[in-house]
Amino acid sequence: MSKLYIFAIGGTGSRVLKSLTYLLASGVKCNSEKIIPIIIDPDAANGDVSLTTNILRSYQKIRKSLSFDSNTSNQFFKTEIESQTPNFRIKILNSDKKFKDYIELASMDRTNQAMTSMLFSGKNLEATMDVGFKGNPNMGSVVLNQFQHSDDFKTFASSFSQNDRIFIVSSIFGGTGASGFPLLLKNLREASSELDNHQLLKNSNIGAISVLPYFGVRKDENSEIEKSTFISKTKAALHYYEHGVNNDVNRMYYIGDDINRDYENNEGSTSQKNDAHFIELASAMAILDFANESVTDQNEVREFGINKNSKNISFPDLDGNTKNILFKPLSQYYLFNLYLENKFSKTFDQRFSAELGLNSNFLNTEFYQELKRFNKGFWTWLVQMSSNERGFSPFTLELTNSEIFNAINGIPLKRSNWKGVKNYERFIEFLNKSLKYDERGKTIEDRFIDIFYNTTNLLIQEK
Repeated sequence: MSKLYIFAIGGTGSRVLKSLTYLLASGVKCNSEKIIPIIIDPDAANGDVSLTTNILRSYQKIRKSLSFDSNTSNQFFKTEIESQTPNFRIKILNSDKKFKDYIELASMDRTNQAMTSMLFSGKNLEATMDVGFKGNPNMGSVVLNQFQHSDDFKTFASSFSQNDRIFIVSSIFGGTGASGFPLLLKNLREASSELDNHQLLKNSNIGAISVLPYFGVRKDENSEIEKSTFISKTKAALHYYEHGVNNDVNRMYYIGDDINRDYENNEGSTSQKNDAHFIELASAMAILDFANESVTDQNEVREFGINKNSKNISFPDLDGNTKNILFKPLSQYYLFNLYLENKFSKTFDQRFSAELGLNSNFLNTEFYQELKRFNKGFWTWLVQMSSNERGFSPFTLELTNSEIFNAINGIPLKRSNWKGVKNYERFIEFLNKSLKYDERGKTIEDRFIDIFYNTTNLLIQEK
């Protein structure tokens, strides 16, 4: 099987990567042998980037304790995520300088200085770039053109193999994503002969998603970012993409929304931490669509849609294919998370716990503590999507809710299937029944994940 390299550009790229990680943890299908994320963002302290890299590392730590082969039933954390660059990032050199110093304005002759002042405003020239390009793709197109010469990019090229694929995630209405995507694509399709595997890169299957405006920012006189420019920037970029980008991508995806919320106007650094959004989840699904389908030489353009124009989406509002991809794995992981949070530590006297050797000591293991941290992030992700605009609320998000099998919004319980005990008692009953699938030769971590995957699989089939 092939590798899938995902270039996540800017804050939106990192947030889409976060959604993808939670989808993979829940067992959403991915046909690639492994995922290799590569983040491109000059904002070294960007809050969204830092959060995503922490989630990726947590996923890796959990998966490292698990084993997978062709007979493994468990799908939680099945897809391997590999890091080839430090902290999943390509280092952007000299991004701590003012833009005028980066382009060495002072050393230019008067003619070139005059030309530069026509292309870049005074604010552009005086801007520091340590928090990104503040919605200015004209600056980004100059600074980001360096990454093709970086050691990190050379490492990527050296590891690229026949049948590997590349996917690029970026927004179209900011600075980093809007400038980084066309530059990266150009450096792939016109890969330097000095790079290893340059011919493979030139001919590789490349998919990309360009995220149109789906949120705004509040007015701030001290910020260079102004939401009134988002649409005009998008229109200009789309015109360029039509002639200068679409034909170089095997499959191009577009997504956006006219229902949106204004966030705090943070230009970057640690304060840029946007709440999770359904558009980011849908964008992550574009990555999986590209990974799971065959790709032809014919250029395709795809868009994402929902069946019902709801301001707060639940599973029935989704297209049938989308629902089929998301419903089962997300519902299973949701139930898994609820049980661990509310019941697990109180059920060590149950038969399944005794058979697997689960007790209070297991709660203190590095594996379980890491899983608990990851699941806390998963829950926050669901809560933020639910409260955003447009919202995505597939579940009742009350940790203390005991009616756990009535917590999948919009999908009523098939009461004809229910006999005997309900709720957590039914969950425990199915955990005990799932012992028939237990493989005693495996590690306790594998057996623990296996039994919860098999149990939630059986429970969801009753929905």
